[in-house]
Amino acid sequence: MSGGVPSRSSRARRILRGPRPEAAPVLVGRAAALVGVLDIAGGVFPRFRHSRMHAIAEVLPGSFGPFAAALSLSAGVLLLLLAHGLKRRKRRAWRAAVALLPAGAAAQFAYRHSVIGVLIAVALLVPLLIHRDEFAALPDPRSRWRALANFILMSASSLVLGLVIVSVHPHRTIGDPSLADRLTHVVYGLFGFEGPVDYQGNTSWTVAFSLGALGWITAVTTIYLAFRPEHPAARLTEEDESRLRALLEKHGRRDSLGHFALRRDKAVVFSPSGKAAVTYRVVSGVMLASGDPIGDVEAWPGAIERFMDEAKAHSWTPAVMGCSETGGEVWTRETGLDALELGDEAVVDVADFSLAGRAMRNVRQMVKRIERAGYETRVRRIRDLGDAELERIRRAAEDWRGTDTERGFSMALGRVGDAADGDCLIATAHKQDDEPGQYGDLKAVLHFVPWGEDGVSLDLMRRDRSADPGMNELLIVAALQAAPKFGITRISLNFAMFRSALARGEKIGAGPVLRAWRGLLVFLSRWFQIESLYKFNAKFQPRWEPRFVVYRNTADLPRIGFAAMQAEGFVNLALPLPRFLRRRSAAAERPCAHVMAERDVRAA
Repeated sequence: MSGGVPSRSSRARRILRGPRPEAAPVLVGRAAALVGVLDIAGGVFPRFRHSRMHAIAEVLPGSFGPFAAALSLSAGVLLLLLAHGLKRRKRRAWRAAVALLPAGAAAQFAYRHSVIGVLIAVALLVPLLIHRDEFAALPDPRSRWRALANFILMSASSLVLGLVIVSVHPHRTIGDPSLADRLTHVVYGLFGFEGPVDYQGNTSWTVAFSLGALGWITAVTTIYLAFRPEHPAARLTEEDESRLRALLEKHGRRDSLGHFALRRDKAVVFSPSGKAAVTYRVVSGVMLASGDPIGDVEAWPGAIERFMDEAKAHSWTPAVMGCSETGGEVWTRETGLDALELGDEAVVDVADFSLAGRAMRNVRQMVKRIERAGYETRVRRIRDLGDAELERIRRAAEDWRGTDTERGFSMALGRVGDAADGDCLIATAHKQDDEPGQYGDLKAVLHFVPWGEDGVSLDLMRRDRSADPGMNELLIVAALQAAPKFGITRISLNFAMFRSALARGEKIGAGPVLRAWRGLLVFLSRWFQIESLYKFNAKFQPRWEPRFVVYRNTADLPRIGFAAMQAEGFVNLALPLPRFLRRRSAAAERPCAHVMAERDVRAA
């Protein structure tokens, strides 16, 4: 393999293979979930409590005494909440389970004198204690938004479960309460008050205590998440960014995605020598790296080892999105992970690009038509723009964004016009109108980040929706034609996911499986622009460079895919800020006036 990457011993590979979930934590987590489900069922459904399964459920921790239903619900919900953390070997989940099980066993013995209940609690507690060293994973990055999400989800779950509790006693219900009455009763019960629904005998107390338990769990878990010590999501520090820029200056030519490692919502781990690094973001328990490691290829194994150690320490699922073939070979060889081709990157060699010829007919005609309509283009380095024009471009790029959230992770820098990104290239389209718009004659923007000293990678494409179609084609051609002036010999365009499947599936002789796969991709393109990006890139006759996803096992792929969609902005589980607040927040992160002035002095 090129690059002279040193091989490692089989022992080192075994060390780097983790973090595979251990059998004991997974089994304990599943057992806790099963106990939780049985506890909830025993507390909610009367028929279940009198069935043969009740002989098991009634002796589980939490199902005892006159408050059996409420305590069963409490124990069941808490064990269900802990089950996922136990399977991920989280230390805090282990501590909570170790505290919960003895408390349930003591209550069993004190109220019912149930030896079986104590034995069941001990049966779950013993493996927790025996395998305590395996439950050592550190907490995930988190924020105060988790408390709000917990409150919303727990409240919704409590309402649904509460309606079930109120409705499963038809023979003891007085009258025929409507759905609105039952829902009102649930809401009152969650806050500890009596509602409009009445029952015969002790059923009123059972329902009241059960609803009160759900409200109590919702309140306690929300308060805990709101006031627990915060572990904020990692960010690049100034020192980290400085070290990464130094590595990119020496080795940035190797990977077209290298500059995207400077996104400030990523964290970084360096090799012991400091000559290589891997940047990543943690999304839904997935430690997601993008592109190849940064730096000297000889030091890649050290950075990868640090990455895997960090994943193991937190019990995160390791994954890499969009690495090159060389990067995929190193990752799979050093860690024992697997690789799967994800798509292809379109790279245009400037020396080979020409608008002449039949293959470029459509692009050539579109560009000529737009130029005749009065559009002109300008291609410049960011450092050559004045502050006023740069601010205008930045605001236009934000307003022209088609989605509420900023999309991009593996091939997006997430900012435009930062003082430290003076080498970035920007192409703009302009047209003088009789009635200038909010941004004057500015109609479209393309932003490129450096790829070594002689290349650039496309970062974002934005245009005024009222502008003529073809703005992106116009600006890409303008950038390719102006590239020699900036010493640029290659330009990386968009990434085309599953390009080879789309290309082979439309050719004559393609088999039914391949045609069906292509048909599914075309269908998904309605939402994810799979086919349209491929066809757009193909217009410029690029060479295709394959990109890979690296993963631990096949079962992790759905989780990794979902995490990648979150990172790229296609799925947003957080509550977005209003647009005016996002602007204010973005303004606070922009370089202040004296920094911009210092940049202009250096450029001069």
